[in-house]
This record gives sequence, structure tokens and C-alpha cells, in this order.
Amino acid sequence: MSARTPTRRPSTEPATTGLTVRSLRTFFLATFGLSWGAGILYVFFQERLDTVLGPMGYTNPVFIFMVYTPGIVGVLLVARHHGPAGLGAFFRRFALRRMSLAWWLVLLVGMPAVFYAGAAITGNLGDPFPFSPWYTVLPALLPMFLIGPIEELGWRGVALPLLQRRLAPLWASLVLGVVIALWHTPSFLLSGTKQSAWDFWPFFFGVIAISVILTPMFNAARGSLLVAFLFHAQMNNPTWPDAQPWDMWLFVATAVVVAVVNRKALLDRGTAATAVLGTP
Repeated sequence: MSARTPTRRPSTEPATTGLTVRSLRTFFLATFGLSWGAGILYVFFQERLDTVLGPMGYTNPVFIFMVYTPGIVGVLLVARHHGPAGLGAFFRRFALRRMSLAWWLVLLVGMPAVFYAGAAITGNLGDPFPFSPWYTVLPALLPMFLIGPIEELGWRGVALPLLQRRLAPLWASLVLGVVIALWHTPSFLLSGTKQSAWDFWPFFFGVIAISVILTPMFNAARGSLLVAFLFHAQMNNPTWPDAQPWDMWLFVATAVVVAVVNRKALLDRGTAATAVLGTP
């Protein structure tokens, strides 16, 4: 899982303009204010909104807006500070896909293995495939790619590169992990969400662990939005067996291994992807 230490690449953003570390305050306040504000309004008017919009879940516009908020805020900040050309450079980070084979194996094989190991511990490994006939899984895969991963336009698109301008990757990933875990807290209070049926603390520490696992992978791919999207999609894959809460504890254990193996890169600010608009 160890990544080759990349050389520091200059940011495409001008030094005196554009998004800076100070922009993090705006990003976090807007993200929490909009998403938590929408959640509070939903609680107050739940009965009326459910009648019009349907129950809380992947098809509810309020839920979708809350989940999209980090991405919306991130994209708006890029547009405000860098204009249309900056947005183009920002989205070109989806074309960054080069990282070691070891990291691709972690992403495509290691993450499912964690869910199956957790299911084995909980006794759910032998559960039948939840979609019958099999092709009914296809509509279920849409939220996997079109809802949760949109968060990464903000978390890994804007927040992580800015944090890594001030902090080493390990500390930046821990800070961001705590923020994301706190941001998800209202999900445990809203009936109809997946989190409402889960234990809070395994999820909280699991989200922090996931941030630690993703950061060196993200940096190895030079700040790839594609890698961040695929990572998040793997977390939301509806075909993995139910492994709560052991999958989260296993991610914590995996994060420790990743941090130890990649300790040199995680503590070296020179390996960090810090450019919001990508690398030249």
C-alpha cells in the first residue's frame, strides 16, 4: 500500500488570489449551515414535506440537497475565486488516475474485503444476494455514484488540498475526518436514513479512519477527484453485505496499518496534493 513519494508540484493558483487556507472557514461554515439548516427545517415540517416529497431517503430532495451541500459549496467557491476557466481546471482533476497498482488493489479489492470480513464477524456473510432478479441492482447502483460521491467535490476537491497547505497529510486527514464525521451527525437523528439504524461511535471513528486511508491514495494520484469518487462509491455499494458495526472497526484497524506503512509520506508535506485546480 506504500506509495512512491511524489515530488512537490506547484499549484496552478496564483499566490495572492484564489482559494487559500482562510477559505476553509467559509467552506465549513457554508457546508454545515446549509445542510444542517435544511435538516432542521425538515424536522419542523416533516409531516408536510413527506406528503409532498416522500419519506426521507435517497429519493427525497431535502436529503439529496443535504448530501450535495459540500460539493455545491466547493464548486461555488471555485467558481467565485477562479471563474469558468478555474472550474474547467478543477473538473479536469477527474482525468488524474495514475497511482500504483497497490493502491488500485486497495481501492478495488481491499475495501470490499473489509465489508465481507465484517459480515463474517456479524454472521451475515451467508445472506442471499438482496436483489432478485439480479438486474434490479442496476437502479440501486445509481445512488452509489450520483449521491454520496458528490460530497467529494467539497471534501477532497477543496478542503483537503487547502488543509494540506498548512498541515502534513496525516494531520490534515484526521482534521477532515473529524469534520466529516460531525457533519454526518444529523443523519442519526432522521428516520429513514441508513445511519438512523446504526451505532454512532463505530461510524464516527470509521469515518475518520476512512479519511486516513483515502489521503495517501489521493496524494499518490496527485489529487485525483476520480479516485475520491470511486472510493466513496465503494463505501456506498449496495451489493456489499451488511457488516455494521464491524466494518467500521475493521476500517479503523486498516487505517492504522496504512498510516504505519505510509508514515513517511503521511508526515511529509512535500508529498501532499495542494492544488485545487490540479497540477500543471
